[in-house]
Amino acid sequence: MSVIHLGTSGWSYKDWLGVFYPDLTKQADYLPFYAKKFDSVEVDSTFYAIPRKTTVQNWYDKTPDTFTFSLKVPQIITHEKRLNNCESEWNQFVQTAQLLKHKLGPIVLQFDYKFQFNEHFFLLNEFLKIYNFKDIKLCVEIRNKDWHNLDFYDLLRKHNVALVLNDLYYMPRIIELTSDFVYVRLLGNRKQIPDDFSHVRVKRDMDLDWWADWIHKFIEKELDVWVYSNNRYQGHAPATIAELQKRVAK
Repeated sequence: MSVIHLGTSGWSYKDWLGVFYPDLTKQADYLPFYAKKFDSVEVDSTFYAIPRKTTVQNWYDKTPDTFTFSLKVPQIITHEKRLNNCESEWNQFVQTAQLLKHKLGPIVLQFDYKFQFNEHFFLLNEFLKIYNFKDIKLCVEIRNKDWHNLDFYDLLRKHNVALVLNDLYYMPRIIELTSDFVYVRLLGNRKQIPDDFSHVRVKRDMDLDWWADWIHKFIEKELDVWVYSNNRYQGHAPATIAELQKRVAK
């Protein structure tokens, strides 16, 4: 049977205190409380640096057995080195991530707008050929429209890599399934949401209805699904995922 994992991008937001987290909750207790509400989280902090092994072990210890973590690949691999000569960083990251054992969800290669098809397709092709992805659910997120073509989709299918289905204001909302699981990121428009994530600022009921319909279609195809929202989608990510949970349950 298919499994749906719904969660937010990160959990360490002080703006959630008194709204999502009870008043006076200590930051060390955020994750255990979060894990009572949602069964998965996308870790944004791994984009900025490979976490310490003790940190990852702490994540594992503070969450239920059925909880999952999806991790972003560090930017030194995706942005600074552009997939070139990054074997040591990749191996270190993967070895650290695998400390999560069965709680490790997908791993995301997130690229920026400047990562362009004509210039970087060869590098991605070589990366997927050379590196070992055994026992890893790998995803690729692109933020340049030129990547939406058959050559790119075929490359991902060849390696069973998921195309991240991102809901981002300047990208086309495309449903293209390239692996045996689905990964969705609800990202929104940064300009619409100021740096206060305590409450919903933009209502997106029609968008959430649309995604709930697609999640049901993915389940009908017997695909496992991971869906994450950041705070920029509506203003308060826990509320977004709670609303999506209601729709999916129906």
